[in-house]
Amino acid sequence: MRGTRFFCGQLCALASVLLACGCHSVNAPDSPQLQVDPDIVAAAPPIPRELSKTVLPPYVIESPDLLAIEAIHIVPKQPYRLRPFDVLSIQVSGTPPESPISGLFPVTADGNIVLGPVYGTVRVSGLEFKDVEPLIKKHLRAFLNEPLVSFSLADTAAKQQIAGQHLVGPDGTVTLGTYGNVVVVGLTVPEAKRAIERYLTEYMEDPEVSVEISGYNSKVYYIVTQGAGLGDGVYKFPVTGNETVLDAISQINGLQQVSSKKIWVARPTDVPGQVVRLPVCWQQITADANANSNYQLFPGDRVFIAEDKWVALDTAIGKFTAPFERAMGFSLLGVGTVTRFSGHVLRGGGNPQGTF
Repeated sequence: MRGTRFFCGQLCALASVLLACGCHSVNAPDSPQLQVDPDIVAAAPPIPRELSKTVLPPYVIESPDLLAIEAIHIVPKQPYRLRPFDVLSIQVSGTPPESPISGLFPVTADGNIVLGPVYGTVRVSGLEFKDVEPLIKKHLRAFLNEPLVSFSLADTAAKQQIAGQHLVGPDGTVTLGTYGNVVVVGLTVPEAKRAIERYLTEYMEDPEVSVEISGYNSKVYYIVTQGAGLGDGVYKFPVTGNETVLDAISQINGLQQVSSKKIWVARPTDVPGQVVRLPVCWQQITADANANSNYQLFPGDRVFIAEDKWVALDTAIGKFTAPFERAMGFSLLGVGTVTRFSGHVLRGGGNPQGTF
């Protein structure tokens, strides 16, 4: 009992010291002290909030953004040689009604077009466009008297390689199939469109494409939650230009059990050593519907949610006392076992089989 009272007294003393210390912020001795010019502060623009949002600057493409490229006008330069997955539009007159030849005919992977079960296949891969018509006529004369053939290039494999979703790689380029890579990192969407069109002029006649951002992967904000001694959490979400602090916290389903209501937005700056913190009042932005501290979030912002100090204290005490509790538990178990065994021996029971 005396040892137990001493141990409890030590725990109470430790708790009192921790509560008295609290949480203090200390600047490092070599940390530069920022000088604020009041004229600059007075001229600074208002901080965008929920009811006074601003438009973000033109989006600059970076890795790993996802681009959606649409091929609007893709015509290969002449002379063009057909390749697998090109599509021909063929119309043949003079065919029997039950076996017409009319429609779209893709060039298969082995380089043929299939005219149907009656007429078989014709190999066209590698041929220039002007040589295809005589070859089809020659092939059809085995089935028809005087076939009249008209055809056009309905789609090209080039268009299929260019159109679609394209991930901006670590080297800052998008891959356009066999046509190679185009550097788009650091460009806005209109600039990327012009860069791709300029690159494709080597292979196409007056190419025209449209470019859109399909996945905003490079511009993000972070939510950082202190874990009260149980491990901090970091969450990353894309910036689309409309998020506020309340929107961000809703992404993680609100405050956690270990979180306090002490929240701020840490905003990176280009000035070395300068820190911008925008305090958030949780009561205002939720219960009071006051948008004064519900700031609009920009790329790179950190929404920091501090820990509950009481939960942190409880965790710290638990970590401190856990080794002693385990040691005392093992000691008590050993003492109890020895006591039971000694009592059994004193009563003349010996050491019955199966006891140990």
